[in-house]
Amino acid sequence: MKQSEYLRYDAVALADLIRRGEVSSREVCEAAIERATRVNGRLNAICYPQFSAALDQPHPDSATFSGVPLLLKDLAQEQEGHPCTYGSRGLRNHIAPKNSEYVRRALDGGLVILGRTATPEFGLKAVTESRLWGATRNPWDTRLTPGGSSGGSGAAVAAGIVPMAGANDGGGSIRIPAAYNGVFGLKPSRGRISSGPYQGEAWTGASTDHVVSRTVRDSAAMLDVLSGAASGDPFVIPPPAEPFASLMEKTPGPLRVGVFTSSPYHTEVDPHCVEAVEETARVLENLGHHVEYARPDFDGMALARCYLGLYFGEVATLMEKARSELGAKDEDFELDTRLLGMLGQTMPLPEYVSRRQQWNEFARALGAYFSRFDLYLCPTTGQLPAKIGELDTPAHLQFAARLMLTLKAGKLVHKTGQVDQMALESLARTPFTQLANLTGTPAMSVPVHWTARGLPVGVQFGGAHGSEGTLLQLAAQLEEARPWFAQYERLEQIDG
Repeated sequence: MKQSEYLRYDAVALADLIRRGEVSSREVCEAAIERATRVNGRLNAICYPQFSAALDQPHPDSATFSGVPLLLKDLAQEQEGHPCTYGSRGLRNHIAPKNSEYVRRALDGGLVILGRTATPEFGLKAVTESRLWGATRNPWDTRLTPGGSSGGSGAAVAAGIVPMAGANDGGGSIRIPAAYNGVFGLKPSRGRISSGPYQGEAWTGASTDHVVSRTVRDSAAMLDVLSGAASGDPFVIPPPAEPFASLMEKTPGPLRVGVFTSSPYHTEVDPHCVEAVEETARVLENLGHHVEYARPDFDGMALARCYLGLYFGEVATLMEKARSELGAKDEDFELDTRLLGMLGQTMPLPEYVSRRQQWNEFARALGAYFSRFDLYLCPTTGQLPAKIGELDTPAHLQFAARLMLTLKAGKLVHKTGQVDQMALESLARTPFTQLANLTGTPAMSVPVHWTARGLPVGVQFGGAHGSEGTLLQLAAQLEEARPWFAQYERLEQIDG
């Protein structure tokens, strides 16, 4: 299969070609490997290739994606016998003893594992620049970040290495790379896809797995493959009335869409991001939907504090696990990670519980909003992608962090109110995505806009819990009204 032909098809189409015998799975994998060999040297999207194994991997012939190559994200999505490093030197020796539910279902769905994609350490940043794997670059402009934490997956899909790649989202990590790389990314509802067997709820329910893809139908079909509870999961979401792959082909009917463009944290929003939303709102009106400017009523700064408190606790816990189970040392973790871990260890337990309970306030506010609207529309990100290295911690702040670590000043930091400033600094560029994580609601980034410089700008839609079907239907409408697949032809000339 020629590379030029391979790039023209999404995962659904490739599976159909394989089923009809027009091309073999091996030929498709060879084309994917050829593409990876050609472009990954510039992008650094794949951190752990499994090319040789992929060529001979068995797969069920009648499955949805029989014989189609897939890249997993190197954060969760554990594959038996293979490393899963979470982008950290502290976990570089972590070998998965068995498949995660995600990987088991992907394999049952016929997908062939091509390797793993790079992520920032612990998936903590909206850039993919770990000390373990180095910087991953945006295929539209390699001076820029592809976002994070699923930046390797976003870059790989946009550049055509695979039609879709594994991703997960605990604060925007599917949607931010989707926006920066011009691909489609849906974060499902809490509980839609099992986090088992290693976790009950990832990040206490804030995070969930899925994919980034070039087409809406690939994401819909993959949601069918991945959905459903596993034995031992904390709860079960009712399945859709019919498969998402067929549901998305139906019109959603006229929808009431609330629109807002101001940051919930009162931080600056780039005019390109606002323009993308306003342009999309006009498209929605032309499609017969009712559009009204209105934003959910919640305390944005409180949400930022609650989100950062989640960071503190999760980082401290994962670091301790790496130390106790893998013998990791402090120097194996990046400076920013160590600081977050210390703040997690020194956060009073009642304060952590109080912040976790406050998630309910955001869910109720969003519930009230959805009594008036079916969906919301807002920017996916507040800023365009940063340059590689631009968001590195400045030298004077590195010095301050080392001093705080040396003095074990975590309790002092909590008391002085510096956490609020940390929250704003860490979330200022991506202030729109965390709401869906803390409320457990589905949200998606749709690549409907490009700047005059040729950079993609995603817009975000969010819906009530369990409304993935409506989101996919609207995404399919937008994909037909403002098709984006042809944009990828501009990336086909990337070479190694």
